Amino acid sequence: MLPFSSSPPSFFKSFINSTSKLPPGPLALPVIGHLHLLGPLIHKTFHHLSSRYGPLIYLRIGSVPCVVASSPELAKEFLKTNELTFSARKHTFAIDHLTYHSSFAFAPYGPYWKFIKKLSAYELLGSRTLNQFLPIRTQELNHFIAILLQKSKSGESVNLTQELLKLTNNVISQMMMSLRCSGIADQADGVRTLVREDFLTAATDTTAIALEWALAELINHPEVLEKAQKEIDKVVGKNRLVEESDNPSLHYIHAVIKETFRLHPPIPMISRKSTQECKIGGYTIPEGALLFVNIWSIGRDPKVWEDPFKFRPERFLKSENGEASGTTIDVKGLHYQLLPFGSGRRACPGISLAMQELPTALAAMIQCFDWKVVVTDGEKHGPVDVVDMDERPGLTAPRAHDLECFPISRLGSVPSGFIEAHARACLGFRPQGQGCQDQDKK
Repeated sequence: MLPFSSSPPSFFKSFINSTSKLPPGPLALPVIGHLHLLGPLIHKTFHHLSSRYGPLIYLRIGSVPCVVASSPELAKEFLKTNELTFSARKHTFAIDHLTYHSSFAFAPYGPYWKFIKKLSAYELLGSRTLNQFLPIRTQELNHFIAILLQKSKSGESVNLTQELLKLTNNVISQMMMSLRCSGIADQADGVRTLVREDFLTAATDTTAIALEWALAELINHPEVLEKAQKEIDKVVGKNRLVEESDNPSLHYIHAVIKETFRLHPPIPMISRKSTQECKIGGYTIPEGALLFVNIWSIGRDPKVWEDPFKFRPERFLKSENGEASGTTIDVKGLHYQLLPFGSGRRACPGISLAMQELPTALAAMIQCFDWKVVVTDGEKHGPVDVVDMDERPGLTAPRAHDLECFPISRLGSVPSGFIEAHARACLGFRPQGQGCQDQDKK
């Protein structure tokens, strides 16, 4: 017993040495680890823990080791400097079973993933393909605006959460499968089930979520909405609908979208899995650890952003004294303080499509309409001036409640050529008017 009592066994030494090199974090409970600390909005839980223990923390969810990074410097260290080490994603038996071992989003980094990545980046979502499908995006946006015009004339409210999802669903499902959501509920649900597959889900849900957050912020900040509308009136005028070709000139609209991504990233955390042990910031990251880069937290970091909780698109524009620090920040994954599409090899392949759709759709909604919000809870009912900005739990970060508004036409009349363009898109581009409603054909 004397030798045993005088020096601890080697495996105890190894355990003590390894745990002492892990990033800081709260004490874990037996078996469940830190599972009891997780709230319904996990990115907010991680944010609060990081504010206490630092930008790099270690957690154990059951038996799974996890690290959370909450600063641009650490995001760059993980996603660029050690990109190959963190090129994998966590996948489970359930994912393999549901996707028949063919998931692109959760596929391990290897030949299959590289093939699908190349296919999606150059064939499905490349610039040549996107240009070919410009008529589809124009047609669907015109159809969306026509629905809003009809609601405006009849004084009805519109559920923008549903309509925006239908708009983005129609674009991606027509591009990928030549299908669209009609006004018939069964058909819409059927197509929605089809498009909720792998990266199609990301292309539809996240775009709709970003548009909804952007419009909600504009409604809550009428001075920002007025500036955006003035820019559109100056660049586009009031005699035609905004087009994708106008996007390069809509600088303030792009700033609004960047500011929306900063405060409300549709996917609040980037997840990866380490394929081998590595060192980050002097700490040991074990093999098989799950990595969460909390881009929601980075967007609210006062060390990175001035007045981080204030919606101020001007931070991404040149200031009056000519400073342009914010204008150099893009969303393509090269600036780690703003990563709505991720970074590196596993960045979102649909970034080009999203950045074509988002400015045009948002600009069209505020070019044609002012908005009054509807509240339908038990205490009050009717139009209000402020939108609640609560989130709903999920893999993405949508608003807690559907955005229902009254569209109020601000142009006085339909832009010249809009009806003709919508009719041509509906009856000309779609085979035999497929998917058109009776009012479209009229």
